[in-house]
Amino acid sequence: MIRRFILPLLAALMALMPGAHAQPVDGGRAMVELIAERDRVEPGETLYAAIKMELDDGWHVYWRNAGDAGLPPEVRVLDGSDVTEAALGPFVWPIPHLLPVVDGKIMDYGYDDQLVLPFPLTIPADAMGSVQLNFLADYLICEEICIPETAEVSLTLPVGPSEPHIDHGTLIGKWIAKAPRDFEGEARIDASNSPWKLSLKTEGGFDTGSDIRFYPFGHEISHPADQPLSFGRDGATLSLTPADDSLDGPLEGIIVVETADGARTGYTLTAGQGAVFEHTSGIAARAAATGADGKSLIALAIAAVIGGLILNLMPCVLPVLSIKAMGMVHAVASGHESEVRSHGLWYTGGVLLSFAALAAAIIAIRQATGTANLGFQLQNGPTVAVLTLIMFVIGLWLLGMFELGSSIQNTGSSLASRSGSMGAFFTGVLAAVVGAPCIGPFLGAALGAVLDRPALSVLIVFLAMGFGLALPYLVLSFVPGLSRLLPKPGRWMETLKQFFAFPMFLTAALLLWTLGAVSGPAAVAWTVAGGTLIAFGIWLARRGRGALTKVLAALAMIAGLVYPALTANSSTAAGEGNSQYAEKYETEAWSPERVIDLTDEGRPVFVDFTATWCATCQLNKVTTLKSNAVQEAFAAHDVAFLVADFTRKDPVIAEELKRRQRAGVPMYLWYPAGATEPQVLPEVLSQKLVIGLVTAE
Repeated sequence: MIRRFILPLLAALMALMPGAHAQPVDGGRAMVELIAERDRVEPGETLYAAIKMELDDGWHVYWRNAGDAGLPPEVRVLDGSDVTEAALGPFVWPIPHLLPVVDGKIMDYGYDDQLVLPFPLTIPADAMGSVQLNFLADYLICEEICIPETAEVSLTLPVGPSEPHIDHGTLIGKWIAKAPRDFEGEARIDASNSPWKLSLKTEGGFDTGSDIRFYPFGHEISHPADQPLSFGRDGATLSLTPADDSLDGPLEGIIVVETADGARTGYTLTAGQGAVFEHTSGIAARAAATGADGKSLIALAIAAVIGGLILNLMPCVLPVLSIKAMGMVHAVASGHESEVRSHGLWYTGGVLLSFAALAAAIIAIRQATGTANLGFQLQNGPTVAVLTLIMFVIGLWLLGMFELGSSIQNTGSSLASRSGSMGAFFTGVLAAVVGAPCIGPFLGAALGAVLDRPALSVLIVFLAMGFGLALPYLVLSFVPGLSRLLPKPGRWMETLKQFFAFPMFLTAALLLWTLGAVSGPAAVAWTVAGGTLIAFGIWLARRGRGALTKVLAALAMIAGLVYPALTANSSTAAGEGNSQYAEKYETEAWSPERVIDLTDEGRPVFVDFTATWCATCQLNKVTTLKSNAVQEAFAAHDVAFLVADFTRKDPVIAEELKRRQRAGVPMYLWYPAGATEPQVLPEVLSQKLVIGLVTAE
């Protein structure tokens, strides 16, 4: 009977006892507090306590590996505590962030603002009444200077039925969730050469928009060095700069994966020594540690504007821009600023509309097939045939075979007419159409990074590129002082106009070569015949005045344009193949399987992703790949030379370009002897670059 009254009474008294209590301590540059996830504890249980630190602005403390300088926080048991050192487990370290001290020279790892360091705590099995915890928090806190500080923190935990501390438990749980989890894939470190390669293999790979950084537990690598990142379909590879030349045993640490939205996740790993895993590299990292997709899109748009500006100097665009230059001279000669501005705006409109159409076509192709690339329009025989004939007709016009719009003697008033504006507009369209395949050397990687993004991102980057192409003429149109620097029209313009016909004919010849590779020699012959028929129709229209003559001339020109496009639908051409190189060095067709066979043999492999219609590809052939010095280096080092000809559509090549995040050709891959993943080389090659790679073997 007495027991029935005493037990409820004791329970009621315990409920009235105060829970866990402590006060924050001012350590100097941080407020330090000892907290626990329990308000009351039971004898023998293990719970999580934590050192909570609120740091002054601008000050930081360190991770378990402080980096090049610094010391991590510690906690020690003081006299008067009811627990011993053995009751405390190790800190659960949240993932840190970089603390650059001296750019490129000294790098630390740590935390600022707030830090909660949880650790397991075991309550004595014989605890009664309450448990007194008296700890010393010892830490180094730094801004421009470093100051060692200590804080004596305490906490009293009543003993009784276990009861959670809601606020502290939630806070501790939040910081435990920030700790790295175990890496569920495999990790290897290839330390045979410098830089070391940390290869991470995981099912499904990583998002190529992520940034990955390795934080070592020791000091085997250079802490401030960049860690270039490359992705593959099965993972990623980081290049690490070693602190010394050797690595004894595995490499331990964590990787921190930061997604485009700024979310950070850490993984603990132990990387044993070995070769890089297959399919864990080769795709360049798209977004470095910018932290936000919007920022990287802005950077891509700026790069696109610069690339568009440079595009004005490319040989495939200059012939078309010569027409625009003639129009600008005429417009300035009129003396009416509104006419000059009109020309600039119409030209810009033509360029932007064409680049928008190109972006829309790429988005549509990507939606239908899963892949898309630049230069796709020149893989279509009818398109190449029509472009060839357009270039030929423009050349005839420049030679004076027929007139489009006003002549030199009739400038003035007609410049403001619809035909003048439309002329500027279609000049912009033509410049964009023939300029698109020349984009590769400047924007191949950037466009490769954007082609798999949302449609709006693709459109923004392509419009930025078009704006860059049109910008010089837009500036000339709206800055009177600059436009007045253009020469005045005169007889010299007729001579210059005729001279510009010959670059147009050369462009037509280049397109004919492309047509032969895409649709075969018959398509070339019919396109030449079509050009002849168009020229005959122009001649007939100039000489005849009757209605019948005009009808016959029109039919001849239409037939000359339409029939070659129809015949170009055939696909009988053999690709570029080995014939482009057979004079100097044996080559063979590229395939993923052939690369595997050659790399298994231990041979170095050079792969040329090329196309007949790619002007930069042909320039690299002439200046570098077909040079005696490069071919001799290949032969001396037994380099296997593979050619991936993308002149015509090839889904396997398209998939490889997508995998390497390239928008189109050229693309060059270099597999050193024994490597299973390649280096992606720049789009513009040099003999020094290629020979240096080969002779480094």
